[in-house]
This record gives sequence, C-alpha cells and structure tokens, in this order.
Amino acid sequence: MTEDELKALDKEVKKLKRISTEWAGQLHDLVEDKLPAGYKELPGIAQSTYDACQAWAEASARLSEAQKEA
Repeated sequence: MTEDELKALDKEVKKLKRISTEWAGQLHDLVEDKLPAGYKELPGIAQSTYDACQAWAEASARLSEAQKEA
C-alpha cells in the first residue's frame, strides 16, 4: 500500500470514528432526555450506532494491518 493510500485509509478511519461518536451521542441523548417516552426511537438509533461502530472497527483493522505491512 502506498503512502497516499495509507493516508486516505487513515482519513477514512478518523471520519468513521467521528460518525460513530456522533451516533453514540444521539443514543446518549435519547437515554438521558427522552426515555421512557421516546422508546420507539431506541432500535433505530441503536442499530445506526452499532453499524457506524462496526464500520469504524473494520476500517481500523484494515489500517492496522496495512501499517504492519508497510
């Protein structure tokens, strides 16, 4: 993997981490401010948070592996 590709992957990991943190914040806000009345929002926000964290974890693993090979 070239240096430019590593930089692009690192940028993607940072972006995905930011997105997952934003979803986690929404989940936190729901728990803190809207439950129990907003319980119907919980599955959607929880799934989006999970998906965002999973995407970050996969990209982070790819970056880690690429850095080992470099």
